[in-house]
Amino acid sequence: MADPMNFHTPLYFAADIRRQEQACAGQPLMELAGRAIANYVQGLLPDVQSSVLLLAGPGNNGGDALVAARLLRDIYRVALVFCGDTNKLPADAAAACRHWQESGGELLTDIPAGEWDLVIDGLFGIGLGKPLSGRPAELVVQVNRLGSKVLAIDIPSGLCADSGKVMGAAIHADCTMTFLGLKPGLFTLDGPDHAGTVVLEMLGTEPVQAPAGYLLEQEDVICWLQPRRRNSNKGSYGNVAVIGGATQMSGAAILAARAALLLGAGRVYAGLSAPDAPAFDMMMPELMLRRAADIGKLSALDCLVIGPGMGCSDEAASLLADAIRSTSTLVLDADALNLLAGANPLKERCAELEGVSIVTPHPGEAARMLGVSVNEVQQDRIAAALNIAQDYQAITVLKGCGSVIATPEGRWWINHSGNPGLASAGMGDALSGMIAALVAQGLSAEQAALLGVHLHGAAADALVSQSLGPVGLTASEVAMEARHLLNHWQEWSKS
Repeated sequence: MADPMNFHTPLYFAADIRRQEQACAGQPLMELAGRAIANYVQGLLPDVQSSVLLLAGPGNNGGDALVAARLLRDIYRVALVFCGDTNKLPADAAAACRHWQESGGELLTDIPAGEWDLVIDGLFGIGLGKPLSGRPAELVVQVNRLGSKVLAIDIPSGLCADSGKVMGAAIHADCTMTFLGLKPGLFTLDGPDHAGTVVLEMLGTEPVQAPAGYLLEQEDVICWLQPRRRNSNKGSYGNVAVIGGATQMSGAAILAARAALLLGAGRVYAGLSAPDAPAFDMMMPELMLRRAADIGKLSALDCLVIGPGMGCSDEAASLLADAIRSTSTLVLDADALNLLAGANPLKERCAELEGVSIVTPHPGEAARMLGVSVNEVQQDRIAAALNIAQDYQAITVLKGCGSVIATPEGRWWINHSGNPGLASAGMGDALSGMIAALVAQGLSAEQAALLGVHLHGAAADALVSQSLGPVGLTASEVAMEARHLLNHWQEWSKS
């Protein structure tokens, strides 16, 4: 099990932030937030001739914008568009509005013509409870069409702070300055496309409660890596087997097996069920290819991956049933998940496994596992991952933008690596093999899932930084780069 004390970047739901605000009652949070925004803008816009457009909404988010506008007005050319009813503003926001007007500021109703060096979005924050419509939605569309750099206050207007879903329409920001704690919606689903770079400002406060979850970053997982002893052999690094590869789908199982070998497993077997399966892998002859039905005869398997390219035939169901009786750590992917989702006793058996299991669904597979629509899964990815983890008693990796890793005990993380280059066939197969290799080398199933997911994304990021993607990135390239990074991180962890 991964120690929560090792994780550096906590995440908080909107309700948690509300409690934090209540605990700070009496502190001038709005003034502090506005000042933090103004200070940050001065770093973005060194030219005092720059023009800044602010949008202020009907709540405290709008109050933050009003404070920032008052402070920035002494430095730049500033205009503020207000959307709401000044008579219904909360007390602090109403005071900020008065101060803005007393300083000579105007409350405009329309965006003035012209170009803006920066737009500051203060329309709606974490309290938005329904999709944007009417005038606020119109303003969001207008801002997104301006082509100006955009700084969002706390969260881009229209983005759900808890889930990352777009509520009707949402601001596309280049940067988001968020307050009192990081919100999960900034890092999963549509969040990364709308939030841009995220900057946290605690406003001089300290968290008053335990985090809801954590952002998964390199510094969290690198501490689990240990240098290899000189006095070691292939038996020191575990045995992995992959079962799958039905007719015309051998490549999926071979990709997973190759990734396991590249990530350091001592021995890797690929059990292929296709009658015409190859006898050996010409690209990586170090793999030991077997008939899928013969994998169960192997002894001392540390981790068994089942599902890549396996199909959903009766033979596949039988292979899965046999695997579930194994005492090895299981990584269930692809068709193994589709079989588990069917109306059969395999799900119950999975939940009663003697060993530990890891499931790695994409949203479509997750929907089948939960008996809901893909849209329902994506509307609340954290809840979906937690529900699967509980229902199947398995560590769950819900893949996608901001992959969510959840445990049956209710812990969860959002991965903070990866890019659109991972939207390519075979990436999930490579990931399952990588996780299995880490299990075989002695990490706990939870640690292996966390490290594997982050390393998988980091490898894709490294390739993109070398101009090798995101377009056209392949799973084989990611697995090779993951090997390079793992060795580099291992050396780094010693220093």
